[in-house]
Amino acid sequence: MPLSGDLLHLADAVLFPGFTGHTPPDWLRRRLGDGLAGVVLFSRNIADPAQVARLTAALRAENPSVLIGTDEESGEVTRLEVATGSSRPGGYALGVVDDVALTESLARDLGGELARAGVTIDFAPSADVNSNPDNPVIGLRAFGADPALVSRHTRAFVRGLQSAGVAACVKHFPGHGDTSVDSHHGVPVMAEQGIREALVPFRAAIEEGVKAVMTGHLLVPSYDAERPATLSPKVLTGLLREELGFDGMIITDGIEMAAVSEVYGIGGASARAIAAGADAICVGGEHADEATAAGIRDAIATAVTEGLLPEERLADAARRVRELATWTVSSGSPAPPAPVPPALVAGPATAPAGLDLMRTSAAGAGAAANGHIGLVAARRAVRVTRRSTAPVLPLAAPPHVVELTPQMNLAIDRNTPWGVGEPLTRLLPGTTTTRLAAGEATGAVLERLISRATGRPMVVVVRDVHRYAWQSEALRHLLSARPDAVVVEMGLPARSDLGAVHIATYGAARVCGQAAAEVLTGSL
Repeated sequence: MPLSGDLLHLADAVLFPGFTGHTPPDWLRRRLGDGLAGVVLFSRNIADPAQVARLTAALRAENPSVLIGTDEESGEVTRLEVATGSSRPGGYALGVVDDVALTESLARDLGGELARAGVTIDFAPSADVNSNPDNPVIGLRAFGADPALVSRHTRAFVRGLQSAGVAACVKHFPGHGDTSVDSHHGVPVMAEQGIREALVPFRAAIEEGVKAVMTGHLLVPSYDAERPATLSPKVLTGLLREELGFDGMIITDGIEMAAVSEVYGIGGASARAIAAGADAICVGGEHADEATAAGIRDAIATAVTEGLLPEERLADAARRVRELATWTVSSGSPAPPAPVPPALVAGPATAPAGLDLMRTSAAGAGAAANGHIGLVAARRAVRVTRRSTAPVLPLAAPPHVVELTPQMNLAIDRNTPWGVGEPLTRLLPGTTTTRLAAGEATGAVLERLISRATGRPMVVVVRDVHRYAWQSEALRHLLSARPDAVVVEMGLPARSDLGAVHIATYGAARVCGQAAAEVLTGSL
């Protein structure tokens, strides 16, 4: 039996497909004209802010109320600045600073940039409590491992974004932090004892008035031992709607991810997610074509005709999407960028035991106050542990930098620049850099690097070294020959007793590399 046009239109009203290219393809223009709810922008759609503004204007010309979303978390997960690296540190660095006014101001600045580019919903912040240091997909995207700290910064980020007229979308409900599996590839399982702490930041976000919540594709046995949260009425309707009282839009994480699509297919998972209580389907990954979008629409409509999905539930989902679109349209024009308040430039008064907090000098503070708040935040997040009594810093000569580069998870664009070598070369000409990936850091290669750095300082840059045996072994090899080397950890530092000096940036954003380079040269 053919599907009715009204039912197909209703199914389109809950879809957020991706697409390829810097301009809208014809199929997307047609679907928007027929009432498609929204689109998701990925790095494949973005060249620069002016191009994004043209793109979103073209999308809005087809459907003035279209919701345009992207994953712009700042830090490691950036879409607008994928070509250069983010000008703002990520959540963990903000949690280390623990200044909610700074977090709110940074999020407001980010929201203004998104609004000027025509983006109306940001799939951020991550409200996950990163209680498992071996988590392969959250890590530095979270504000930290303490539920209270994550809650206050989640609130601040939501306030900042939404004050700029961009809807915030906290994720990954009910919490992806205490897991050890990446849901892009499998089904993470939340420990029963972890659910209460994981929910604390989401409760806070709901109290703050967050406009949207993104589901996580993880199993929560204490609520539903059979279905991942995205597909579970017990989690989405029973927990999120009824127990926590959330009344805004619920959107899925990328529905193509293996944790939900492997069993039911993309279309089947989409229909089951709406039936469970989700209001919108996010389609990401490489599934950015007309056939996938049409297949999902048809699968949702078919689920209604077959009784799997009540039409009233689909209509209710479409209503919530429309309500959010109305809010974004009525939120007004974006404000121009504001200068950084001087009070946010200064660091805290005292340092944790054994650490030096890197404070900006008087001259540097003035420059920072007139600069970007992201660099201010990155500078304030740097932590330095000095183990050597020798005057290792500032560097006395241009060093050789060795950057150990792990493979990132799928949430992080692998082409996003990171590291210390480039900004250090600008500050200290003559600096040389070698970058090594897994399989390249052989003993012979490392010995050549040690020889090359003879008579010069050595800086070794790592990223989540505790999670990668090859990085740990390469670092051990280098430090055995060069105990005077400086170690810069741009991931989550599990220990700070590596190297003569250990610098932790709590992030690999471009500004984190700049802040580390400033510490190395004494200019911070």
